[in-house]
Amino acid sequence: MFKWIRDEVKNIRSKDPAPKSSMEVIICYPGLYAVITHKLTHWLYKHKRYLIARIISQISRGLTGIEIHPGAKIGKKLFIDHGMGVVIGETAEVGDNVTIYHGVTLGGISNEAVKRHPTVKDNAIIGAGAKLLGPIVVGENAKVGANSVVLINVPANSTVAGIPGKIVSHKHDKVIYIYPDVVI
Repeated sequence: MFKWIRDEVKNIRSKDPAPKSSMEVIICYPGLYAVITHKLTHWLYKHKRYLIARIISQISRGLTGIEIHPGAKIGKKLFIDHGMGVVIGETAEVGDNVTIYHGVTLGGISNEAVKRHPTVKDNAIIGAGAKLLGPIVVGENAKVGANSVVLINVPANSTVAGIPGKIVSHKHDKVIYIYPDVVI
């Protein structure tokens, strides 16, 4: 557990130049608390301890401003920068080395007991205020622009922006395609 926390702290320091020490990250970063708490609540959830998992996750939400449902699957090295207002739904899946900025929602669009939240693959970056809704997939190394509303799958190595979100660039074989007809 301590090695995992140390790796999470190193990840935050590699992505954010603001903290002057690892101790600052440990004491002052609500995203770290939310991820640590989620690890506990997810374990409880998988072992059918639903109520206690939800209670602990709601306490964490109150302390951090970040709501991660205990059923969500979170990979290693998730960096939630600033964090306030981040919501990650029950069937959401977040890969490794993902960065999420404040105000992001990985939300559902159905009230049925099915996969209804986004899947975010490894190394993706989700800009501040973005809303990703439904069982969409955000591919590896993809970027979602700030305040975008995304209802479509985002291919790997692409950038999506706008309301509704549209693909504005795609990197394939070291060539970047820019779509000039998309208004941002």
